[in-house]
Amino acid sequence: MAVDSLNAGYSFKYHGMNKGANTYRFIDERNFLFYSNVFSSSEKEAHYVIDGLMHNNVIKSAIHSTDTDGYSEIVCAVSYLLGFFFAPRIKGLKRQSIYAFIKRKVYSHKGYKILPDKYINTKLIDDNWDDILRFIATIKLKETTASQLFKRLNSYTKQHVLYRALKEFGKIIKSIFILKYIDDVECRQAIEKQLNKVENAHNFSDAVSFGNNQECLYATKEEQEIAEGCRRVIENSIICWNYLFLSQKIGDEKDTEHKQEIVNAIKNGSIVTWRHINLHGEYDFSDERLQDSIGLKVLKILELKLT
Repeated sequence: MAVDSLNAGYSFKYHGMNKGANTYRFIDERNFLFYSNVFSSSEKEAHYVIDGLMHNNVIKSAIHSTDTDGYSEIVCAVSYLLGFFFAPRIKGLKRQSIYAFIKRKVYSHKGYKILPDKYINTKLIDDNWDDILRFIATIKLKETTASQLFKRLNSYTKQHVLYRALKEFGKIIKSIFILKYIDDVECRQAIEKQLNKVENAHNFSDAVSFGNNQECLYATKEEQEIAEGCRRVIENSIICWNYLFLSQKIGDEKDTEHKQEIVNAIKNGSIVTWRHINLHGEYDFSDERLQDSIGLKVLKILELKLT
């Protein structure tokens, strides 16, 4: 942050000795950035995971991956109950506990190599199941955001019983996921692929936000979210242009073999690329300059969206 802000906090990992704010961004399978949220760096990222998943109205998310900062057992529970497969890449996976419903020796007698560490408190889940369903219904109906509900539950001096019940249910989902992660190579590859896409999007964001040494000049949360929204529009516009350009390139190619080479190159690459864009240049959007077919296509798309 270049200015003092109530929506900023300390995080040595990201900002050293300075205060800053985090932008949590979501990218879908089309590579479009469909939602973002700005919050203090002192807050836990995991609380904002569900907010983005509930804002994807175009493509229904089936699987969502994050790194360790976006993971928590309560997010495992809530995402499962909302119908999402939460697949985080957890740092230090071997130190994570696996939970079971029956005694450890039952599994050891069967010759299992991976044994549970602890047990699920099923009574805590049963006693609070109705409240858990009401909690999920509130998020599903979008009466309020999940991050606000998480903050409210965390505001109590002692951990709220509903929070503990959700966390206990999340231990079941986490244990199943860890076993799947260990056993399923394709699952691990899919998670890495998603997170590589996210890292590429972060680099894209840094390239677009080259001014002011990438420091935010706005103090209020509302202004910060407007600035982030503007940045997202620029990035999605570049991605859209890339789609139009490559579509035209494929359509204009007459040689079948060469066309397949272009398609394979696109499959093995990423639509989120910006090396061909002069981000430091000046742009003229007058009618005289927008005479190429791609520019006209973009104008037509914008006109349709405005109408």
